[in-house]
Amino acid sequence: MYAIVEVGAKQYSVKKDDFIAVEKQDVAVGGEIVLDKVILFSTDKKIEIGQPFVKGVNVKAEVLGQFRDEKKISFKYRRRKASHWKKGHRQQLTKLKIMEITVG
Repeated sequence: MYAIVEVGAKQYSVKKDDFIAVEKQDVAVGGEIVLDKVILFSTDKKIEIGQPFVKGVNVKAEVLGQFRDEKKISFKYRRRKASHWKKGHRQQLTKLKIMEITVG
């Protein structure tokens, strides 16, 4: 059994006991979060696709920690213009452990 959930502006394929890193969520470490935007839900025998979300299916996850991703560098250079700039960015993320996928 697996599901595809939408968190923020990204989609993640999750199963029970998976670990995922999503955009920062305002939940304390050790707390639970319910991901209710389930786009697709699949069991061994059947697949349900939402229009846009599957009704009655939730994914419960435990918050393991808040951290920052590695630095991404953005560099722009114009040749012969003596013009360049360099910027760095570190995205804040939340690590989740998928506890269960509930139907109904």
